[in-house]
Amino acid sequence: MSIPLLDIHASHRPIRAELDAAIAAVLDHGRFVAGPEVAIFEQQFGAYCGAAECVGSSSGTDALTVGLLAAGIGRGDEVIIPAMTFIATAESVVQTGAVPVFVDCDAATGLMEIARAQDAIGERTAAIVPVHLYGQMVDVDAFEALAASRGLLLVEDAAQAHGAAFGGRRAGSVGAFGAFSFFPGKNLGALGDAGALTTNDGALAGRARKLRDHGRSDKYRHDELGTNARLDTLQAALLSVKLAHLEHWNECRRAHAAAYDAAFADVESVRPVAVAAGALPVYHQYVVRVAERERALQQLAASGIAAGVHYPIPLHRQPALAGAAPLDAFPGADALAAEALSLPVFPELSDEQRDRVTEAVRAHATRASGEVLAQ
Repeated sequence: MSIPLLDIHASHRPIRAELDAAIAAVLDHGRFVAGPEVAIFEQQFGAYCGAAECVGSSSGTDALTVGLLAAGIGRGDEVIIPAMTFIATAESVVQTGAVPVFVDCDAATGLMEIARAQDAIGERTAAIVPVHLYGQMVDVDAFEALAASRGLLLVEDAAQAHGAAFGGRRAGSVGAFGAFSFFPGKNLGALGDAGALTTNDGALAGRARKLRDHGRSDKYRHDELGTNARLDTLQAALLSVKLAHLEHWNECRRAHAAAYDAAFADVESVRPVAVAAGALPVYHQYVVRVAERERALQQLAASGIAAGVHYPIPLHRQPALAGAAPLDAFPGADALAAEALSLPVFPELSDEQRDRVTEAVRAHATRASGEVLAQ
């Protein structure tokens, strides 16, 4: 039987009755936009993250864009972001009129390097947006201190880090705001596109609520031009159901990751992305670095195992961002892009399935090592 990279159906089956009841409740009252479930979920998720405010949005990209606009980021500003991340981080910066400035990633963790972020600060720098890549938070204490010392905004791109922590501080509770995606494949996923920003700044939250809803202060008064980036009532209702299960799901992911770590400890050519001291990751992806990645993907597929790549093209090499930075300036991101392999780590993965994945990856490593020795 094949093993998927992610089995959403396995997560939904045990809670199907709860999801059906949430859908029925929204159908019954008919308030599909700005219904009561939106405010309920915002309160729940904000409290979960340890933030005073939560503003739902139509996607994680919109959460980041609206948050940056609400924080005053715009034309003439530069925003520091990692070269290794999904393109949405750069899109949000560009959509505000600001300019993204890329920095390289740490060779062990894949996260934005703080020393390189510090070197990238210039006269026009207004914000730093580290990404909690693969479900591991950056050292938010160090980034917070850097931002404060230079008078910059610190923004968490927490799209992959629902429930992650660093030094006891949850993702979404640090800096000006945190932006989350609830894309279906995330640790906390909606049944469609959805997102939210969390913040301890009441004024920023208030402006974000206006901007996500056409800049309006009441039904017919629009104080500024905004956009339509509201969180649907139905998605909010479903997210409330799933939020109650998130901690258990994250614990299952951590257990799978620990088993993988142990299984690959003696395999020199399979290197799991490192976890920094003080970090409590949630393993949105479990990523190893392997030689001959494309062959590894083919061999896993031949064994009925789905794997993924996050991400094969770093931002400085994306056609949409051509010319934004020198192509040879980010060797860490280039190396990770060439070697990163995401393995199944979804909560319902069985021990037997995980063992099959482990055996297949080890077999690839053995073949690759044997071929190198034979040359």
